[in-house]
Amino acid sequence: AQVEEPGGGFVQPGGSLRLSCVVSGSIFSINFMAWYRRRPGKRRELVAIINSDGTTNYAVDVKGRFTISRDDAKNTAYLQMNNLKLEDTATSICNVDHYLTAGPTQSKGGRGNSWGEGTLVNVTS
Repeated sequence: AQVEEPGGGFVQPGGSLRLSCVVSGSIFSINFMAWYRRRPGKRRELVAIINSDGTTNYAVDVKGRFTISRDDAKNTAYLQMNNLKLEDTATSICNVDHYLTAGPTQSKGGRGNSWGEGTLVNVTS
């Protein structure tokens, strides 16, 4: 599977951005979709995750400001980021846990986990 993440860019403090995570390939179904970020000088950290049943979980410092959602018909997840702060500057990376299709009948195949290359979110005044 391939993962693309359109939607990064520059924004002023207090502004908003929406990131997309688009999965392509021989996808049978998607389990969870998650957004991580790598801030300058820090380790990669989980920002938000959405499971196949729609349940979500967020990092403490983004709760109430960020919203993760998904559209299974489009194999896409979104991260709506509001009230962005300078410390939200990071490379945002999408991670997808999925099952692939198998065989000529495209039945359920093996489980996989795919990462995007990341998109830069730069909050600057």
